[in-house]
Amino acid sequence: QMPQDHFDHDVLDRLLKSRHSCRAFGPGIVPKEVIEQILLTAQRVPSWCNSQPWKVTVCQGKTLAALGTALLEAAQKGMQSPDIDFPQRYSGEYKHRRSVCGWQLYEAVGVTKGDRAASLQQMMENYRFFGAPHVAIITTPKELGAYGAVDCGAYVTAFTLAAQALGIATIPQAAIAGLAPVVRAQLDLPEDRDILCAISFGYADLDHSANKFRTHRAGLDEVVTWCD
Repeated sequence: QMPQDHFDHDVLDRLLKSRHSCRAFGPGIVPKEVIEQILLTAQRVPSWCNSQPWKVTVCQGKTLAALGTALLEAAQKGMQSPDIDFPQRYSGEYKHRRSVCGWQLYEAVGVTKGDRAASLQQMMENYRFFGAPHVAIITTPKELGAYGAVDCGAYVTAFTLAAQALGIATIPQAAIAGLAPVVRAQLDLPEDRDILCAISFGYADLDHSANKFRTHRAGLDEVVTWCD
């Protein structure tokens, strides 16, 4: 048996380690042929029974600007109407990890503890898509339930890694899912599909403070149980 070549694994590992959620984008437009490369690669991801339940609506230009304006207005009014229920709560280790990530961001951008106005302003950046020139809205058929959503989660991962391999920064965003009726109306999306998330993408503004921190990952001892 030939020794296994680890080159492909090393490339994948490097992509996963270098990818991060970009929260500040530069003004550069990604060429359409590059976007199509990302989409073609992501399309290879596995799915239950090869159902490939994801559909992708790529927004840019005037369409993206109008969507952002409508989302910001709805968010300021406090709308929360997701197609799929948000988590009931974060507790234990999940709450801890979420909190650490949040404070890493706040410290990076200079939001001090207790400054609710500043933290709200940072949260509202979600509806500006952090300045990204392109946004992909991911939807799944309602009838496929959790399995369709799981497949779409795999698609999001494949999309972000394909983008990273081509020098394109990304951030998957659940925030827009809370404003599903607005997204559906603005983009004329059908009622029989659940709106899951957005992937904002473009070229990273590497000098922006919001891109200066990196999150940590749990060790195998925290997530793996071996059953021999």
